[in-house]
Amino acid sequence: MSGKFQDKIKNKKAKIAVIGLGYVGLPLAVEYAKKGFSALGVDLDVNKVKAISAGRSYILDIKEEEVRPLVKRGLLKATSDYSKLKDVDAIIICVPTPLRKTKDPDMSFIVSAAEAIAKNLRKGQVIVLESTTYPGTTEEVILPILERTGLKVGRDFNLGFSPERIDPGNPTYMTHNIPKVVSGQTKACAENIRLLYSQIIGKIVSASSVKVAEMVKLLENTFRAVNIGLVNEMALMCDDLKIDVWEVIEAAKSKPFGFMPFYPGPGLGGHCIPIDPIYLAWKARVHGFEARFIDLASQINSDMPDYVADRVARSLNKVSKAVKGSKILIIGIAYKRDVTDMRESPAFEVFHKLRERGANISYHDPFVPTVKLDGQTLRSVNLTAAVLKDKDCVLILTDHSNIDYKFIVENSRFIFDTRNALRHIGDRNKIERL
Repeated sequence: MSGKFQDKIKNKKAKIAVIGLGYVGLPLAVEYAKKGFSALGVDLDVNKVKAISAGRSYILDIKEEEVRPLVKRGLLKATSDYSKLKDVDAIIICVPTPLRKTKDPDMSFIVSAAEAIAKNLRKGQVIVLESTTYPGTTEEVILPILERTGLKVGRDFNLGFSPERIDPGNPTYMTHNIPKVVSGQTKACAENIRLLYSQIIGKIVSASSVKVAEMVKLLENTFRAVNIGLVNEMALMCDDLKIDVWEVIEAAKSKPFGFMPFYPGPGLGGHCIPIDPIYLAWKARVHGFEARFIDLASQINSDMPDYVADRVARSLNKVSKAVKGSKILIIGIAYKRDVTDMRESPAFEVFHKLRERGANISYHDPFVPTVKLDGQTLRSVNLTAAVLKDKDCVLILTDHSNIDYKFIVENSRFIFDTRNALRHIGDRNKIERL
């Protein structure tokens, strides 16, 4: 089994399928196609399938100039037909792993993908899960579904886990140059999966087991979530002590060892950092372990939108202005700088908190032209002098790099900056920072 797959990989005859054409899956499929492999993207979203089939990209990190020639040459295809999986040699699962309202992991997308693969599973195939999840998912959820077919892992097919590490909007680290952690259910599985990824990624890091690889991503994002929680708490403390937390961080990061700067903000956003630590805490509770650091950090980070709304209200009070009836312009709805992704964006929570208090909210985001909030569609307003002068408060929640912050300062009455975007701009009389 292994020899045939390895020959196909080395001769670029292997066909690679990626289930889920989002921020993780599409870049993977494109990288394989660029290396001369036949890459098939599988997604139930017909709009994504149509876009790729027409040579268009809907992700900022993937340019249409990359996609179009690959589609034209037949190296990159997209479909919603899972039966096409029987024709491929490797399948990489990149589906969402959200949380339920009860804060339990929602495995439905992974289970659906595994069941679709099982219906089309054949001998010799390599299956890899990339979706971030709790340790044990590959072995406890996917493996039983696949082995119900009568085929056995290590003998008839390969199975493993490789955590996705994509950082949307990062121009330096992208799919091809981010070190890739890989693992397999058996030694042969691990070797085939290592070979699969080594075709498109420069550095491969082999984990000794699938559970270790699953834990890697959770540690990475929990590390970030806990440290962001720490610096957010530091921001609250500094506010009470009348100390500039941004100046404290700048001075602290001059230490060349033992310190890594993290920055406060209006809350956590994106699909990974707010969710992954909760996956880990859930798994820990199943085993009777209380993840106290994780729970505390989650609580602090979740409370930040409330704190931002309170600070805005307090700042407006200083100029004898109530939140109710005030006109507030939010700068940035996306969860972080220079992306279109709005998943788990703290801007939504801040929006709701201020609207509940009676504020009239509008927004500007060059990456998000429209957004649905409270059942209505809002459009990003143009950033004109008239618009800025009309607002009682301009609230910076996402510091996109293509926004003219000097123009904002020159034409606004008051600005509350949660991202320190105005750190190099004067006129502190009308600027408050988190």
